[in-house]
Amino acid sequence: MAALRHDRVETPLLLDGPINGERFLVYVEQVPAPTLSPGDIVVLDNLGSHKGKAVRQAIRKAGAKLLLLPKYSPDLNPIEQVLAKIKHHLRAAQCRTINNLSQAIATILATITRRNAKLFLP
Repeated sequence: MAALRHDRVETPLLLDGPINGERFLVYVEQVPAPTLSPGDIVVLDNLGSHKGKAVRQAIRKAGAKLLLLPKYSPDLNPIEQVLAKIKHHLRAAQCRTINNLSQAIATILATITRRNAKLFLP
């Protein structure tokens, strides 16, 4: 998981296993929520784990506004393009351990510059 801002990718988290409502809530509360400022807009797709009341509360408590994308709209979600780029580079890296995977992701994220981040946004 990661967040895409207009100038960078931030708050990446690597999980071993699927994302569910509980895991997503912990991520939101502990990773991106502390980085949010009043007036920030958080855009989430309609994944079931994103719709929990506690998730909305954590985002709003930080002073940010929450917007949910329409159902079945991956083309409207710019983070999907970032994740596709990461996955492409990870396949090429052929990592076989969690440590190597984590290092490869960090290296890939470091290549996403301010200019690159803007290219992902509509």
